[in-house]
Amino acid sequence: MDKKICIFNWSGGKDSTLALHYVLQDPSIEIRYLVTTVTEKYNRISMHGVREALLITQAESIGIPLYQIRLGEMPDMETYDTTMAHHLTKFKTEGITHSIFGDIFLEDLRHYREKKLSEIGLQGIFPLWKKNTKDLIGEFLRLTYKTIIVCAQTDLENYCGEVITSELIDKLPEGVDPCGENGEFHTFAFEGPIFRHKIDFTIGEKVFRTYPAPVSKDIASNICDTKPERSGFWYIDLIS
Repeated sequence: MDKKICIFNWSGGKDSTLALHYVLQDPSIEIRYLVTTVTEKYNRISMHGVREALLITQAESIGIPLYQIRLGEMPDMETYDTTMAHHLTKFKTEGITHSIFGDIFLEDLRHYREKKLSEIGLQGIFPLWKKNTKDLIGEFLRLTYKTIIVCAQTDLENYCGEVITSELIDKLPEGVDPCGENGEFHTFAFEGPIFRHKIDFTIGEKVFRTYPAPVSKDIASNICDTKPERSGFWYIDLIS
């Protein structure tokens, strides 16, 4: 059986966690790195806003080497594409053949990823693709994983800083995807089967940040949202 030598695009959140849970059970897949984009200015996971120290602790708990791609604040797409192409080319020279993502149903995002990978000669793997998002979050919880909402769109402020439970998912407003796949919220996973130990943190300040509106398609931070009023996000700070 030919091995697929892979990087895993790690956001630190629940979808990444469940996708990694799946692929770790596949003997044909070997993961060399967890790859995470980190905003240089703040030393935080891009978009999610989680501190680098917690990201490092997460990776150590999983036991797969962490590879950080450092980005400027709000890079334009040309800068993002150039940076990613540089790192993807480096991975290919190391024998990497595939790149794994936790995307679920955003067709244009998958098309973008596959196009950029093909330019380097790599292929994409999407373990969660087209699965029902309510079923996915249910399975995530049944597997005893725990995750906290670390950023949320303007009208979901009350959910920011909450640990996800089945009860919380049932209370989400109508139209909000149970996995936040449309960019409604992002999470930080801190306990469960792929982790050797629980990632401890304390909850710090909640802040609101705005971004240029309207946001048409920010592929780099995995947001696809055309509503100008949703260009702001609440962030909860997690402190290790």
